[in-house]
Amino acid sequence: MTALGITGDALTLTDIREVAVEYRPVLLSPEVATRVAASRRMVEQYLAEERPVYGVTTGFGRFSDVLIDAHHRRMLQENLLRSHAAGVGPPFPPAVSRAMILLRVNALAKGFSGVRMALVEQLVNFLNRGVTPVVPSQGSVGASGDLAPLAHLALVVMGEGTAWVDGNVRPAGEALARAGLVALPLEAKEGLALINGTQAMTAVGALTAERAEQLADWADIAAALSVEVLRGIPRAYDPKVAAVRPHPGQELVGRHLRHLLRDSRLTTDPGEIRLQDAYSLRCVPQVHGAGRDGLAHVAEVLRREANSVTDNPLLFAESDTVISAGNFHGQPVALVLDYLGIILAEWADISERRVERMVNPALSGLPPFLVAQGGLNSGLMLAQYTAASLVSENKVWAHPASVDSIPTSANQEDHVSMGMTAARKAWTIAQNLEAVLAIELLCAAQAAEFLGPHLLAPRTRAVYRFVRSLVPAWTVDRWLAPDIEAVRAALSSSAARDVARSVLP
Repeated sequence: MTALGITGDALTLTDIREVAVEYRPVLLSPEVATRVAASRRMVEQYLAEERPVYGVTTGFGRFSDVLIDAHHRRMLQENLLRSHAAGVGPPFPPAVSRAMILLRVNALAKGFSGVRMALVEQLVNFLNRGVTPVVPSQGSVGASGDLAPLAHLALVVMGEGTAWVDGNVRPAGEALARAGLVALPLEAKEGLALINGTQAMTAVGALTAERAEQLADWADIAAALSVEVLRGIPRAYDPKVAAVRPHPGQELVGRHLRHLLRDSRLTTDPGEIRLQDAYSLRCVPQVHGAGRDGLAHVAEVLRREANSVTDNPLLFAESDTVISAGNFHGQPVALVLDYLGIILAEWADISERRVERMVNPALSGLPPFLVAQGGLNSGLMLAQYTAASLVSENKVWAHPASVDSIPTSANQEDHVSMGMTAARKAWTIAQNLEAVLAIELLCAAQAAEFLGPHLLAPRTRAVYRFVRSLVPAWTVDRWLAPDIEAVRAALSSSAARDVARSVLP
């Protein structure tokens, strides 16, 4: 895989996934060094002049008026990281930590943070040599940036904390040595520049949003297969319907469904079995499409944030100006990640309703719980229970975090975003959605066994074959959890991405 060039301006959500998950290497564009050096010269000048500059010659937060003498300025930066590494809870997956590093590199590369080029290069080496700091997932209020998570990441730069290397967690010094690196002592401003920012919440949000793009396609695919086995009426997806309510997402989902269901011998015309379908079938373009429109907004905000400077203070070399402001505040990210959680929860909601229709003989016309010899066998009864449980759990997780705030730093930081909480909730809802869509695909493939897979449309038949490559048809009761997990895990695979590309227009 070719290396990703870092300019500070052009990261995409796909770039973030490729570096974080697929270990795509990165390199710094030539202009980065010039920009970084210019802002660093400002720091050196301010130090020589003994000018009061927040976090450079002063303390932090409530201590912003405390001047620090020249002999203690390196200790100031190191103490900042040690004291702020206060996270708790299970660590983020390595992919999240790698995404955090990439976003931090991209922000520093813009040249407004006053760090040395050696620090930026150290972080690049972390990505390219597989040194991944262990970062606890809890402890950020998302306002002076993600202070606690980023402090755990930054500790490893100077050889403290712990990191994954070669698949194992090791003390930072040992991890660096195994990767052929050495600890980098921090200079003035650098500790602050590493932890002021939204890179943790944005990392979680970007990976979740990028995952949601693939889940959006699979929500449409699963819905099409369900519509088919429930003998649904594709007339509801006529392009004339979207033309008079021209939301882009609705139009796209309707086009997906028409394409997927073309040449099906199971779908019906109005009045052939029923005049119109229930909402979970008839309104798929409206519900899935609204989520797609929302996801486009979420992705745009996250792309913008990924290419922003969220440090404080900011150093503008062209005008020799230093400004203390609030770019570290996570409100833009917090709001859209709450929105993302709601979008994903809604896709799971409507998916579970289609599952219920398939396993309920009063609604489906199919054998109860999609199994022969019902009674002796319970079939997929509990698949719907699990989906219902996850959907109900999502309703709790979907409560907005960004409406909350709690003062910190002796009321200096008196309004916070709770953006990391929003990010972690959206991440959890995405995992639950994956499982619900897996259950819908299992049920729809099983329903096809009773109707005849050969009657499916050519594209939904390819989806049926994909499911059957993962799990066999249900004939007698067996342990259901492995089937659900097999399909759930496959939805995040490159194979699933290939299937989706092959069946969607």
